[in-house]
Amino acid sequence: MKRIFLVVLILVLIAAGFGGGIWYAHRAPATSAGVSTAPKQRKILYWVDSMNPAFKSDKPGKAPDGMDLVPVYADEAPSQAPAERKILYWVDQMHPAYKSDKPGIAPDCGMKLIPVYADEAQTGDAAEKVAGEFQISPEKQQLIGVAFSTAELASGGETIRAVGRVTPDETRITRVHPKIEGWIEKTQVDFTGQLIAKGDPLLSIYSPEMLSSEQEFLLSLRARETMRSSPSKEAAINADALVAAARRRLELWDLSAAQLEEVEKSHTPIRAINLYSPASGYVTSRNAFPGQKVAPETELYAISDLSRIWIMADVFEVDLPKIGLGQSARITPASGAGAGFSARVSYIQPQIDPTTRALKVRLEAENPNLRLKPDMFVNVEFRIGLSGKVAVPADAVVNTGTRQTVFVDLGNGRLEPRTVEVGERIGDRVQILKGLRAGERVVSSGTFLVDSEAKLKGGMKQ
Repeated sequence: MKRIFLVVLILVLIAAGFGGGIWYAHRAPATSAGVSTAPKQRKILYWVDSMNPAFKSDKPGKAPDGMDLVPVYADEAPSQAPAERKILYWVDQMHPAYKSDKPGIAPDCGMKLIPVYADEAQTGDAAEKVAGEFQISPEKQQLIGVAFSTAELASGGETIRAVGRVTPDETRITRVHPKIEGWIEKTQVDFTGQLIAKGDPLLSIYSPEMLSSEQEFLLSLRARETMRSSPSKEAAINADALVAAARRRLELWDLSAAQLEEVEKSHTPIRAINLYSPASGYVTSRNAFPGQKVAPETELYAISDLSRIWIMADVFEVDLPKIGLGQSARITPASGAGAGFSARVSYIQPQIDPTTRALKVRLEAENPNLRLKPDMFVNVEFRIGLSGKVAVPADAVVNTGTRQTVFVDLGNGRLEPRTVEVGERIGDRVQILKGLRAGERVVSSGTFLVDSEAKLKGGMKQ
C-alpha cells in the first residue's frame, strides 16, 4: 500500500508541473532562445519632402529645396498619407516661358525642368483671372516671411537740407569802363565796399581827344552864329548839322547834358571831365587810381546791387530728382540769428562736381536791409510734399532695372505682379504715379522671394 501511494503522489506532481509550464508559456514573453523583448519595428514605405509631399524617395536624405526628408510608415492610415498631386506641365526655372508636357532638361540652360501642379492653379472662373496671376499658399507665405501693406494717400512730406553760399546777382553787377583814352586826375570813390547812388561822380579824366572834341564843338557853335547872318539858307543848315554832329559825339563819350551846357555857356572846354556812376550799389571792385592811364578796355569799378542776391546751394545727386525750377526754399543764416528768407530755384547747373558729388543749384531771394552778405554761408531747406499721392513702403517695389513691379494681393493666396511708375522717395515710402490705387494691398516684405516664385510659376516675364 505504501508503494502504491508513492507512485500516485509522483504522478500528481508531474501533472502539476506540466500544466504550470503550459500556462507560463502562454502568459509570459520569451526571454531566451534568441527571442527579443523589444516592440515590433515599423515598416517605412518611402521618404517625402514635408514642404512638397509629391516628392518621394526610397531612401533618407535631403529634398531639392534643402529640407530633410521624413518617412511615411506602412501602418499610417491612408488619410494621413500625402495625396498624389496632379502635374499640369514642366517649366524651365530660369525661363518659365518654356513649357513641356514631360520631365527632362531645359534646352537653353541645361537645368532640370520643374513641375507645375494643379493645386497651384488659380481659382475662380477663367474670365476672372488676371494676366500673370499666380498663387502662393498661406503656409508657404508664412514660411518665406511675406507681409502686406496697404497703398495709402500720403500726407506730409520731406525736407532736403543743403548748404549754400551767398553771391551777388550777376545780372545786377555794373562794370564801369571809360569810352575815351586819358589819365585819371582825381577819384571820388576810393575804396571797395563804398555805397554809391546812381549819378554820383566816380572820378575825373583828362583826355586830349575829349578836349579836342570840345573845341570842335565850340568852333561849330561860332560857325553857326556866323552863318545865321548869311543869305544862303544851305550854309545855315550845314552849320546846324555840324553843331549837332559835334554835340552827338560828346554825348556818345558820356559827356553829360549839364557839362555840355556848361561848355556852351562858358565857351571854354572842360579840361578834366567827370565820370558818373551808371547804377546804385556797393563797389565790389576798384581799379581806378589818380595818375593812372586808362583806355576803353580798362575796368574802373564794379558796382553790385545787393538788394536781390543769389544763393548757390550744393545738392547731392541722390536728391536732384526732387528739385526743379521754380521750387521754393527756406534760407536761414548759418549763425541761426534772425528770421529766414524765402527763395526760389532759378537755375540748375548742368555738371556735377566730381569731388563732392554735388550739383550747384542757384536760388534767387530778396535781401531786405542787406542782411545777407556776399560769401556768407546759409542753410537751405527744400520742402518736398506728397499730399494726396499714393505711396507704399519702398521695400514693396522690385526694381529690375527696366521696370518697377509690385505684387498686389488678390485674396486666397493669389498675387498679381503689376508694373508701376514710381515718383519721389520720402523716408521709407515711395510715391506711385501710375499702376496702383489707394486701398490695394501689396507685398511689403519678402518681395524678392515672391518675385522668384512668380518667375518659377511663369507669372512674370524675365
